[in-house]
Amino acid sequence: WGSATIFERTGDKMRLPNGYGTVARLSGKRRRPYIVKKTVGFNDKHHPIIEIIGYATTREEGLELLAQFNRDPWDVDRAKVTLQELFNLWKEKKAPKLGESNRASLCSAFKHCSALVNKPYKQIKAFQMQETIDGCGKGYSTQAAIKNLWGHLDRFALEMDVVSRCYSELLTSDPVPPTTRDRFSDEVIERLWANAGEPWVDTVLIFIYSGWRISELLGLKTADVDLQAGTMKGGTKTKAGKNRVVPIHSLIRPMVEARMAEGGEYLIQYDGHRCSESQYRVIWKDLTERFNIPGTPHSCRHTFESLLDSAGANRKCIDMIMGHVSKDTGNRVYNHKTLKELQAAVELVQRKITVEH
Repeated sequence: WGSATIFERTGDKMRLPNGYGTVARLSGKRRRPYIVKKTVGFNDKHHPIIEIIGYATTREEGLELLAQFNRDPWDVDRAKVTLQELFNLWKEKKAPKLGESNRASLCSAFKHCSALVNKPYKQIKAFQMQETIDGCGKGYSTQAAIKNLWGHLDRFALEMDVVSRCYSELLTSDPVPPTTRDRFSDEVIERLWANAGEPWVDTVLIFIYSGWRISELLGLKTADVDLQAGTMKGGTKTKAGKNRVVPIHSLIRPMVEARMAEGGEYLIQYDGHRCSESQYRVIWKDLTERFNIPGTPHSCRHTFESLLDSAGANRKCIDMIMGHVSKDTGNRVYNHKTLKELQAAVELVQRKITVEH
């Protein structure tokens, strides 16, 4: 922070300037033993009015918090600060440190807390937080996002000394449904093809014929899609899954091209921005209800692997396309499988036109 301008050296210690504030260690065993405070005025008896800025794990962390406060003081009446005011301050101070997808999910979750925005945060009880989850009318992913948001706000309020305990620790939300390894039937896949022109159905078909995980496809950037080579590059989770190359199946190429033509940084976008997992799961729920699709987005991945296996694709190629670590130690290297071999493996999967009864 430029010690020459903020601190004065006294012997072997650094002394903070008058009026700057202090960082002091509290007694006892504490998770955050350093208190950060500042005198902000004097009462009618000339006693100092102490503003507790927050608590820190280390002195260095406390000094950073103090420096941030002096650069941009967040002057709040802790007893009166509302949920909206706390959220605005959290969004300014804490949210920028989060990932883009997580930040978008939490900000979207705040909409479900609208009934409490003008209520002093200190007065909000656990049952009221729980009501925002139970009454949102959404699935487990949105419920989890709301619960996650309350946790962030509670920790920030605790740091600001607005509250003395975290009610968010008592909250519950619907559990993530167990992932099924059942593949989609040929009838379900054909139903999707029959409705391929409907909004967002293309994403389900792209999932089915590429095998991406939901986080991988939604995180796929247009810069990593090479239409000339006919490939998509991405992947997460495991060493074998990262930065893998997946051929673009000829059946979904027109859909990929259409998404690319929209422009933007990401292949799959929502209102011109990257589509978050929570947003996509809301879309998925609507698709499942409209077109009677069983399972979850991850079922698409199982479907693609099953289709490749049933079509007789080479196991080494399947592992590489899916990003699996082969059980055969000898297959844990690249195997010298060329892109043409991977493309040939993908094209073994053909559309089976069926008629539902």
